Amino acid sequence: MATIFIRQLRLYAHHGVLPQERTVGAFFIINISIEADITAAMASDDLADTVSYAEVVALVKKEMAVPSALLEHVAGRMARAILGRFPQAMAVALDITKQNPPMGADCDGAGVAVRLERKDLGS
Repeated sequence: MATIFIRQLRLYAHHGVLPQERTVGAFFIINISIEADITAAMASDDLADTVSYAEVVALVKKEMAVPSALLEHVAGRMARAILGRFPQAMAVALDITKQNPPMGADCDGAGVAVRLERKDLGS
C-alpha cells in the first residue's frame, strides 16, 4: 500500500446553510490522502495502474461545483467518487476547510475531515 496525496487544493464554491453563503460563495482548502495499491504502477510505469491525481482534482472540482448545505455531504460525495473511479484506491481521507466562515469568530477556517474505505461502499 501507498498513499497518494493532494495538499492545500484551493477552490471557490457555494456551500453553506445560509442563503448568503450559497449566493456569495467562499474559498475552501481541500487535502486528500488516498491509500492505494500501486504495486502494478511501480513495475509498469503506466498511469492506468495508479490513481491519477489530475483525475482526482477533476472529480473534486466536479463535486465542489454542486452546492450543498453541509460540507459533510460534499466530503462524502468526493470520497465515494474517488473510490468509485479508482479500483486501486482502498481508502480516502480528506478534509475540507471553509475559509472565513460566517460564524462571528476570527479563525483560519472551519470544516470537516472524513475517512471512507472501499468496504464502506459494500463493494
